[in-house]
Amino acid sequence: MDQLSIPPFAVIGGAQVHHVLDGNEAHTVELIEEAYRLHGHGETVNPSSYFLRFPDRPASRIIALPASVGGPAPVDGLKWISSFPDNVRVGIPRASAVLILNDPRTGYPLACLESSIISAERTAASAALAADRLTRSRTRPRRAGFFGAGLIARHIFQHLVGNGWEFDEISVFDVSAEYAAAFRDYLARSSPGTRLVVRESPEELVRSADLLVLATVAATPHLTDPEWFAHGPVVLHISLRDLAPEVILAAVNILDDVEHCLKADTSPHLTEQATGGREFIAGTLDDVLTGRLDVPADRTVVFSPFGLGVLDLVLGRYVYDELRSKGELDFVDGFFHETDRHAMPAPSGTGRSRPRRP
Repeated sequence: MDQLSIPPFAVIGGAQVHHVLDGNEAHTVELIEEAYRLHGHGETVNPSSYFLRFPDRPASRIIALPASVGGPAPVDGLKWISSFPDNVRVGIPRASAVLILNDPRTGYPLACLESSIISAERTAASAALAADRLTRSRTRPRRAGFFGAGLIARHIFQHLVGNGWEFDEISVFDVSAEYAAAFRDYLARSSPGTRLVVRESPEELVRSADLLVLATVAATPHLTDPEWFAHGPVVLHISLRDLAPEVILAAVNILDDVEHCLKADTSPHLTEQATGGREFIAGTLDDVLTGRLDVPADRTVVFSPFGLGVLDLVLGRYVYDELRSKGELDFVDGFFHETDRHAMPAPSGTGRSRPRRP
């Protein structure tokens, strides 16, 4: 057995994460596809997420997503992500997150990464991957609609464009007219020449789009009429709680992971409760990737991803490896104090971060 040693511990800030991932959308989608395939092949461990809720702050929560990934770049770890909707009232983002990577040989933490970017990137890459694979049996949509005009919507748009999507028309709706206008302005800068429309109602938005992105903070279903979807769009149901069971039952439903998605009062979970069964689920995205499931071209298709911790780990490991290969990791000297099992403490360090090659 090879000699084991305690790995140095690195802290990776948001600027470094952004530098590695920005403009790298095509490769990010490839990494996410590989993560889904590993998960489908049983080479991951992805327990249920754990929700920390607060009686005095019922709208807020912090979620722990432990996971383990095998394959060519194995890693264990945990994403710790908070959602505090009231933050937006004072001009700061709703979500914040860190990701801990653990060495699969020793169990020691390798790094702590700022993870709101990783979380947004893996969500957007998953959406772009699903959009591509779920539309291969039909003419690729050129009319997109975004319900929700926040950070996730922007990242999804970037990943769609970064993976070759082009649109003749993009529609936007948000309960905040200010957010909708700001997102439209962003799209005008990012996609000159595309027709941009801020829609007046949810129904108008849904009926206008052949590729519909739902990226809201809705806690309960608010899109309730299956007739709005009669034109058969592909729906990226990212926020998971927008669609009433009636809409779910009228669609072809693809999940990322069945057991994970049927919990926490997601729309598929509510549908299971209403029907007492799971017959409305056609399969998973991995079923589509591997060809076990053919997606019809003439029906509404809904992709509902609960969000797997293994996706965050794969991206986090990639960021870590890229920075390590360039000698750009910032290690914390002396982070692990007692490094000898016979209680011989490591030499004292300053405890401050500084660049150092491992």
